[in-house]
Amino acid sequence: MTTPGATLLAAGLLVGTLALAPPANAQSRGELLYSTHCIACHTSKMHWRDNRQATDWSSLQTQVRRWQGTAMLQWNDADIRAVTGYLNQTYYRFPRRPQRG
Repeated sequence: MTTPGATLLAAGLLVGTLALAPPANAQSRGELLYSTHCIACHTSKMHWRDNRQATDWSSLQTQVRRWQGTAMLQWNDADIRAVTGYLNQTYYRFPRRPQRG
């Protein structure tokens, strides 16, 4: 038989371990915005077509800004960077241009 103290200790360790565990499949803000607002019209094939408009980091960011404006999403600069980053990491792999400070 276990003592109430041992049971309480085991329960505390389990809760502590679960609290520190990273969430499974956590989505980035860019991925959440893209999957919420863009995926209805864009499939992965869109990003690999021959006549794509995004040819580097800057043009990718320009396209994200353009289409969020067309969809009247009112994203701020951080949202645009987040979606651009998600698309770049997932599909394009363009070198990022240095941030100006």
